[in-house]
Amino acid sequence: MSTELLATPIARHVWEQRYRRGGAGEESVRATWRRVAGALAAAEGNESARWEQRFLDILDGFAFLPGGRILAGAGTAARVTLFNCFVMGTIEDSIPGIFRALEEGAVTMQQGGGVGYDFSTLRPQGTAARTAGTIASGPVSFMDVWDAMCATIQSTGARRGAMMATLRCDHPDIETFIAAKRAPERLRYFNLSVQVTDAFLDAVARGESWPLVFPAATIAGTGEAVPRLWTGDTVPGPCRVLRRVPAPALWEKLLRAAYETAEPGVLFIDRINAFDNLRYCERITATNPCGEVPLPPYGACCLGSINLTRFVAAPFTPAARLDFDRLAAIAGIAVRLLDNVITVSRFPLPAQERAARLSRRIGLGITGLADAFLMFGLRYGGDESLLLADEIMRTIRDAAYRASIAIAAEKEPFPAFSREPYLDAPFIQTLPADIRDGIARSGIRNSHLLAIAPTGTISLLAGNVSSGIEPIFAVETDRAVRGPSADNRTFTLTDYAVALWRELSPGRTGLPPAIITSAELPVEAHITMQARLQTYVDNAISKTINLPAATPFDDFAKVFESARAQGLKGCTVFRPDPTREAVLTAR
Repeated sequence: MSTELLATPIARHVWEQRYRRGGAGEESVRATWRRVAGALAAAEGNESARWEQRFLDILDGFAFLPGGRILAGAGTAARVTLFNCFVMGTIEDSIPGIFRALEEGAVTMQQGGGVGYDFSTLRPQGTAARTAGTIASGPVSFMDVWDAMCATIQSTGARRGAMMATLRCDHPDIETFIAAKRAPERLRYFNLSVQVTDAFLDAVARGESWPLVFPAATIAGTGEAVPRLWTGDTVPGPCRVLRRVPAPALWEKLLRAAYETAEPGVLFIDRINAFDNLRYCERITATNPCGEVPLPPYGACCLGSINLTRFVAAPFTPAARLDFDRLAAIAGIAVRLLDNVITVSRFPLPAQERAARLSRRIGLGITGLADAFLMFGLRYGGDESLLLADEIMRTIRDAAYRASIAIAAEKEPFPAFSREPYLDAPFIQTLPADIRDGIARSGIRNSHLLAIAPTGTISLLAGNVSSGIEPIFAVETDRAVRGPSADNRTFTLTDYAVALWRELSPGRTGLPPAIITSAELPVEAHITMQARLQTYVDNAISKTINLPAATPFDDFAKVFESARAQGLKGCTVFRPDPTREAVLTAR
């Protein structure tokens, strides 16, 4: 494609408005890369000059795309975090505790971090506290307060607010939570996800009633109690049954809300915890705002993505090939770069710094997958595309783990590392023998290494490559981008691979023969691609399953069933609705 680094108007706009440091010192995106590479290489002491050049090499030409907070903040004097998102601490069920949590969220968002919360600790609406006797207004009412805070922080010129709220499927206010976004103006800054348990889905399958409960020690009254491991607890305790509902009816309410409003999504929370590399020392009940990194309280996500379009040689020809050696080499260097982010970053809260450095969790992912398929002449979701996806992600996984082992041998393993329980984790058991032997011998620097993020803005910076693992949304789109004064500017975009196909043969008309857009893709192809890649990912994957507006409800419902059956950690489905604002519109 064109040798101009910022080859499209939207790429220049994104760089200038989001990532460029003001002043005369940063007149090109290469200067941005130098700033980032230098800041992160400073963690290498006497070897900083060597690693600065290596970091610069993988940034050059957009082969590796660090998360937006890294690009914007590394090497600047601004008091900002280099982490895109955090899961916040457990919310104490008291007015002082609730507003402490609100303050922590405001401080985090003001410094550029998105936030995720589990609101399950808040008493259900209408219940009296056992001690004070005050009547609770319920978790959703306090989510409105968070939403107002987010809007206020955004109005000060901070990054666009992003929040995730989760609630247990057995919380008595679950129905209110499920319906919360039926009013289009409500909770505009939140994504919502329900923590769906295996027990609940089994009750749905058997047509049983489902108890809605809350910890008995915190609410007035007596009655039937059942043991539950509640959010914030380390051992199961008695929870009072406040009422029972038919499990199939509750599940249908969730699906109907998702069908009509695109929310809530679901988190298969038992699978998330069962496949957590640190299940021996943490319990997860929430994720970052886009869902690709399930995190414990105060956990942080340190993200970066490998741009697969930069690894395809001889695109659109029978000789097309992917440079797997270079892919593995860049994955290894990217691990070190992201690990150094943990070392040099500022943190909004001391608890976030402790949590990040305890596990040194990172999330290396990919973007441009659909465009890479197109450059090979492969149809997204076809058997050949799945085999290529396997090889790509397996290569990155193995290179990332080997690099992290080498860094641990050079520096030290992450502080929460415990050899035997870590090696017993189900994901670790799937790794090649030499990697498991390396962990046993040297430990590992990072508890988790892989996550696939949406990459919306950084993919625009790289020339509008297809986002994350999503299929191509449309050949041409109108994209609304928020400006510095909260105003939107709309750009007309052409998909990167389509533009490259046209550029390689001037005068060519039509479209590449293998192209398939998101709206044309069979539903099962969305799920199967995500499931195949999840096999190689120790965190999770952010993906939206886009369905046509005319999709029947029964077909829509089957998506969630298939997602669970194929081993996904979560599921988000979107069906177009003209009443909802869209950032991206097909032309």
